Amino acid sequence: MASLILTPENQIQRLNGILNRVQSLRELDIAHLTTAPRPKSWSVVEVLEHLNMAYRIYLPKIDDTLSQSPDLNKESEGFKARGWQKFVIEGQRPKNGKRKWKMKTLKRFTPIFDSADLTQEKMDSVFGQFLELHHHLKQSILASRTKDVSKVTFSSAVGSIVRFYLPEAFEFLLCHMERHMVQIDEIFE
Repeated sequence: MASLILTPENQIQRLNGILNRVQSLRELDIAHLTTAPRPKSWSVVEVLEHLNMAYRIYLPKIDDTLSQSPDLNKESEGFKARGWQKFVIEGQRPKNGKRKWKMKTLKRFTPIFDSADLTQEKMDSVFGQFLELHHHLKQSILASRTKDVSKVTFSSAVGSIVRFYLPEAFEFLLCHMERHMVQIDEIFE
């Protein structure tokens, strides 16, 4: 199994691409954003709200971990993901523009919208929250560059079966977003 070296530069670059993509989606009309391709599928707005719900769980954990992590005298040169964490991360990462397999979403991460009830104001709120939350992610990745990220772990959103160091959590969240960007591509096909 090859090593997975995580660098803030790579993570920021990928996150910027996602943020730009979401900003461009914001320009689409309501019908494109609220229509699911088939029953029991999500619309674009539901995908984004799912990502918001997931990140809200990580936000306080990231803040706490950053505050507990000692400062470094120099910037980090990269972080090697551990075996189990790498496995979990790679399970989210899309391959060649495709999701490897579909996963059942836990109920607490399932967005519930009545598409007939989605106003422009509610959609703007979902987009605004996405951009605000993921700007927090960007600032956290930047802040982690001068922290010793090998001292503190925290449990993932599914519990202590997976414990992440900050760079592993960032990578998991990015791969999760990339996976859902592929899902958005599938909605438009």
